[in-house]
Amino acid sequence: MPAHLLIVDRRANLKADLKWAKDNLQVVSARDYIAKPETVKIPRGARILNLSRSHRYLGTGYYCSLLAEARGERVIPSVKTILDLSQKDFYRAQLGEVNEALRRVIKRLPDPPGASFNLTVFFGQADDARFQDIARSIFDLFRCPLLKVQVRLKDTWTVHTLEALSLADLRPDQEAQFEAALEAYTRASWREPTARAPARYTLAILHNPKEELPPSSPRALQKFVKAGESLGIAVELIEKKDYPRLGEFDALFIRETTNLDHHTYRFAKKAAAEGMPVIDDPNSILKCTNKVYLAELLKANRIPAPKTVIFDKRGLATLDQEIPYPIVLKIPDGSFSRGVFKVQNRSELEATAEGLFEQSDVILAQEFMYTEFDWRIGVLNRQPIYVCQYLMAKKHWQIVKHGGNGRAEQGSSRTLAVEEAPPEVVDVAVKAAGLIGDGLYGVDLKQNDRGVFVIEINDNPSIDLGVEDAKLKDELYRLVMRDFLRRLESRPKK
Repeated sequence: MPAHLLIVDRRANLKADLKWAKDNLQVVSARDYIAKPETVKIPRGARILNLSRSHRYLGTGYYCSLLAEARGERVIPSVKTILDLSQKDFYRAQLGEVNEALRRVIKRLPDPPGASFNLTVFFGQADDARFQDIARSIFDLFRCPLLKVQVRLKDTWTVHTLEALSLADLRPDQEAQFEAALEAYTRASWREPTARAPARYTLAILHNPKEELPPSSPRALQKFVKAGESLGIAVELIEKKDYPRLGEFDALFIRETTNLDHHTYRFAKKAAAEGMPVIDDPNSILKCTNKVYLAELLKANRIPAPKTVIFDKRGLATLDQEIPYPIVLKIPDGSFSRGVFKVQNRSELEATAEGLFEQSDVILAQEFMYTEFDWRIGVLNRQPIYVCQYLMAKKHWQIVKHGGNGRAEQGSSRTLAVEEAPPEVVDVAVKAAGLIGDGLYGVDLKQNDRGVFVIEINDNPSIDLGVEDAKLKDELYRLVMRDFLRRLESRPKK
């Protein structure tokens, strides 16, 4: 059996740490490993366990793992794991299934914890045996010898933070458990995470972790990541600050609410200029984010829609002669039911319009159509991929109710297979989306005894866990990634 290396911080630590040395385990200092590699004998097939005190970026512990990988040696934690653990937003987004399992475990405990607590994980072994499965799952995601896991109770149980530990962080009462885990790990066969085929392409997903109503939640984003990886597409979540890096990728998927006077449009424009497949493409953003354009587009192509009047301040005087009350007023570039108001009489019309004219010289008025729910048809590359019924928010006439405190309440939803939906609804939606392009769209429609009417075409539709994916599950995410793969493979050869 090959010997393995345990890297500790400084030579001064060696005397204390030599107690971990055994016939199959050497202890070396980080300084010797970095600067004097000729003095460190590493048998073929050995594992390197990097237990440096700090793994901060460009610190000694970071360089130990970096050099191990450069030398073709197997090390935990890897550089990728070190970087992942330095970004809370990133690693929290990967813990959705772990958090679900954690809540199930705690629910079954006869004496569950009553407050937040910490776990220490030694090579995938939990210091509290009740949470062994959780520890193993976290270790499979983030291969780090010693981890501190902070479990927080705030509304519900979640893994709040992960922190790499060193030998200096061990309490005396933990040493025996650490030694047993170390012995088991170094004598067991090296078990790598499931091997994946090398990525053929790279795709960036633009998102905003702080967005109140994002089109896809962190857990849904991870579904896209996994779907892409299964198809040979390496997927990375990026943010506004990563604009200078956009050229590093082969494709861009925008999962942040878009607007023209916004960085999302700049990302889309740059990606298109670079010849990258991009959803939402800049033309789709341009067309869909302006309701004035959409109203004229639907009218010109004889797509049924509620009676709509586009008016300015001078047209306000005669508006209610064209559309009866109640009237729905909209600013051209609102989203998620923002900037949409229902007025019941002349005084409400004038007061609401006055406020909207401060934001736009032109606004829209539409006839109000009451329905229990709105249809949403997801269309990708001119094909329907999901069907949802979005019910109105409680005691409200819209799907989303925006409160004065900045909070938003959403109605419930029902998801159907495409073939379960009325064909006339699906057909109108696909035809309307086709007027925009071949990207990913969410077409909102109302259906009553007069027929089917298009309310809106969204260039950045929601695809979220437990809602739009309720029927297709993981296949919905694969559908989107397969379309990106099609676009990537059909690009003109340079």
